[in-house]
Amino acid sequence: MTRLFLLLCLLFVLAVPLAHAEKADKQKPIEIDADRIHVDDRQKVHIFEGNVLMKQGTLEIRGDRVVVTQDEQGFKTGVATAQGGKLATFKQKRDNSDEWVTGEAERLEYDARTNKIKLIGRARATSGQDEVRGAYIEYDQNTDQYYVTTAGGTSSAPSGRVRAVIQPKNTEEQ
Repeated sequence: MTRLFLLLCLLFVLAVPLAHAEKADKQKPIEIDADRIHVDDRQKVHIFEGNVLMKQGTLEIRGDRVVVTQDEQGFKTGVATAQGGKLATFKQKRDNSDEWVTGEAERLEYDARTNKIKLIGRARATSGQDEVRGAYIEYDQNTDQYYVTTAGGTSSAPSGRVRAVIQPKNTEEQ
């Protein structure tokens, strides 16, 4: 599957389409390990604290605290955060590939209704050897696009701006 990166540098904005995450993951059970859990069934809120590891198929999310809420239609949202200067992380295998998509930020947000993942604060995402960095990264799993900006936070790039590293594609002649 071809990975095509479209760089839009206007106002420090970068859009990067990537290949789909592992499609079978949504059909797998969610497993969560944590030191503590607080469940409020009436409000549909689950709070996991202390070295949290959440797995669903190839998807892994790690943080010090993960809050999962469910709306009236059954859609879930999750927020993972880390403490003490650490970053919350995720990784997921790309569909039909041996490559992984990874990310880290001070705060990770996932919305099952929109299929969007937001990385907020010192954000970094990779796909294979390609990488983007900024203060905020939003990945839309429906359109396979990343939006990266420095607005509203601290960038993970050394320059404080948006940064992308795109590896050359294998173009061997046959």
